[in-house]
Amino acid sequence: MMDWVPIVFVTFKVLVFGTGMFFAIKWHYERGKKGKQSPVLRAGGKVAAIFVLSLLGLSLLTFGLGRMLGLDLTFP
Repeated sequence: MMDWVPIVFVTFKVLVFGTGMFFAIKWHYERGKKGKQSPVLRAGGKVAAIFVLSLLGLSLLTFGLGRMLGLDLTFP
């Protein structure tokens, strides 16, 4: 009965954050066209890329360790 709630909320969250990210990137891109790109923006991009790569690595490590320990990590 309640299986649809996470699907609706996660979809809504992805749409809201995706829209926000689109407009943030568009705003920064248009701002960068007007003048020289800010070094803070470039440093922020590097930090974001490092964060995403670290998150991916940690996720792979976690799932690998879980499988090695014999945990059932399949979706129902």
